[in-house]
Parts: sequence; structure tokens; C-alpha cells
Amino acid sequence: MVPDRDVLQKTDLRTNSLDPLALTERIADWLVDIIGPDDTDGPVTISDLQTPEAGGMSSVTLLFTASWPSSGVDYSERLVARLPPDESSYPVFPHYDLGLQMAVMRAVAGHSQVPVPAVVAVDPTGDRVGVPCGLMRAVEGRAPTDNPPYVFGGWLYDASPEDRRALQDATVAVIAGVHGVPPETFPQLAVSGDPLRAHVDEQRAYYEWTRASDGVRIPVLERAFDWLEARWPQDPGPSAFSWGDSRPGNILFDGVTPAAVLDWEMAGIAPREVDLGWVVFIHRFFQDIAEVFELPGLPDFCRPADVVATYEELTGHTVRDLDWYVVYAALRHGIVMSQIKRRMAHFGEEQLPEDPDDYVMHRAALERLMDGTYAWD
Repeated sequence: MVPDRDVLQKTDLRTNSLDPLALTERIADWLVDIIGPDDTDGPVTISDLQTPEAGGMSSVTLLFTASWPSSGVDYSERLVARLPPDESSYPVFPHYDLGLQMAVMRAVAGHSQVPVPAVVAVDPTGDRVGVPCGLMRAVEGRAPTDNPPYVFGGWLYDASPEDRRALQDATVAVIAGVHGVPPETFPQLAVSGDPLRAHVDEQRAYYEWTRASDGVRIPVLERAFDWLEARWPQDPGPSAFSWGDSRPGNILFDGVTPAAVLDWEMAGIAPREVDLGWVVFIHRFFQDIAEVFELPGLPDFCRPADVVATYEELTGHTVRDLDWYVVYAALRHGIVMSQIKRRMAHFGEEQLPEDPDDYVMHRAALERLMDGTYAWD
């Protein structure tokens, strides 16, 4: 895996062409109704508008302060607006159901101890804001960065080994907490038949959707689908509510304690190992990049045996077929990366490679995972 750009530098990833100031004007009008006209002595004003830089490839996030007078007292609150990408941004995913995401967050808050931002209001149709919008209360905290990856430096990299392990264990505890929410809590996520089969079939459909713009087939991804079929788990076990994008980068931490769990776009019903394979693989994706640059990275972070041991101790569930689920995670991430490659080419940031397999940045890792030669140490 040889990156064709400097991954040590932050990459500008476009997600929306809408005017943030115009959006916040509409949000301010909406907040008057949310607060209640009788509880405000004047308009709601928006200040300190920020667009967080740490992530956001699949959505738009606005962070701001809302202020209003009431009965002679000035009130203010730090809020977050979440919006879907528009078509001009060359979306990474085919669907972005903001109403479902907010409903999932509310259900998680009501049925577990997993910390999630409090949902203030949802405009699923865009009637109030012009585009679908979810409002949440802001939570103080910091997340390990994806862009550039935390394995190159930053607060997690500089933390003591004991604190990194505590953060790792806290991340696994979040995953265990998510899995403890009864799947029937989410009827909108229910699938007919085998949940694992439905999950993989959805990924096949996603792969075909990414090909719609150019018709290019990516052999390494198709081989991965075949590899998974040939080694399908004999007994996936009972399915659970799945976070989908389970990793430290989607958690705001207060020190090493989770303060808020974010990004529920990929939530579903699936075997527990889907989330465990994902958290293991995503770290290895970053670690492999560090090693390409002959940097140490964080080789002792999110090792499979450690993640499994912590999860089994917390839940009593025996993890099975993790190697299969790590390959599945690499396939899923490969589809995402292929679409990001197309999008960067669309905006003139990169040239599309001649070899379709190079649409997948981690193609070599995926190949080695499938043939059993991947070096974990």
C-alpha cells in the first residue's frame, strides 16, 4: 500500500455546497418555535459558528451558540446541527436518513448507559431549514483524528501506554453497551431472514451503487465477496444492535472516558463481530499507513486478542470467526475508499488509477488478509 498523496497533511473533503450562514438563519427561526414564542423576548441569534475539521466525509456538521432573551434574562446554549451531504458533493453513501439516525440516538439514550448527544429537534423533511437537519446539544470532548490519522501524532499518540489502553478498553465497553440494547428497540432496522446475509447483501448493493458513475469493477473487492461466501460462518450466533462505525474516532472523550458516541449512519442489526472486526481493522488501516512511512504508529493499540479479551470479559459472549469479520470490515472499508477515490477525482484532487484495484488504498492488506499472510506484528 503506497499512498499517492501526503496523508500527513489534512485533506479537504467536500460535503456540501450550501451556505452555512443562510442555514443558521433558518435554524434560528426554527429555534424560536422549539423554545416557544412565549419563552423568548426576541429573536434567537447565532454566533461562534464553526465547522469541525476532524471528520465529516458523509455529512455536514455545524457547531454554534444560540442565544435568546427571556423574562429579562439572557440565555445561551452550544448546539450542533447535522445535515446530509447534497448531490453536488458526490456523496459517499447512497442514502442518508437523518430522521432514522436521530431516532436511533434517542433509543440508545433511553435503553442504555452509552453516552450520546441529547437530540433537541429533528427536521427530517427539510421543511424548516431547507434540507433535513438534526439539532443536538454540544458535548465537550476530543476524538482521535482521522485526517490526518492519529497514528502520526496528537493527544492519543502522546498519551501514556496505560491511558491508551484505558481508552481502548473504554471503546470496547461502548461497543458492548451498544450491543446490550435489545434489537427490537429498533423496528425500523429489522430485516427479514438472516441478519448477516442481509448485511452482506446490503454491502453488495452499495458496491454496485458506487459503480454507477463509471461502470468500473474492482477485482479485489469482488474476490473478497467470493472469499466471504466460501468461508461463511457456520453459526453467526444471535444478532445484536450494531453501531456500524465502531471506532475511537467516533467517540468524544473526556480524558479517556467516553463523553459522547457519534455517527450512527451505519447502524443496523448484525452479529456482534461486525463491530469488533471493524474497530480492529480500522486501526490496522491507519497503522499500515504509518508503517509505509517507516513510522512507529501505535502497534499495541486495538490488537485483536486484546479487544476480544475485553469484550468477552464485559459481555460473557464468546467471540467467533473474528478473522472472517476483519476481512469483511476490510471489504466494507474498501467500498467506501473506492467511492472516496472517485469523488476526489471528480473534484480534480487526484487522477483515477489505471489499475481498478488501486481504487482501494488498502488493497495489499485486504489481499494478505485473504491469503493468510497479513503480518499483525
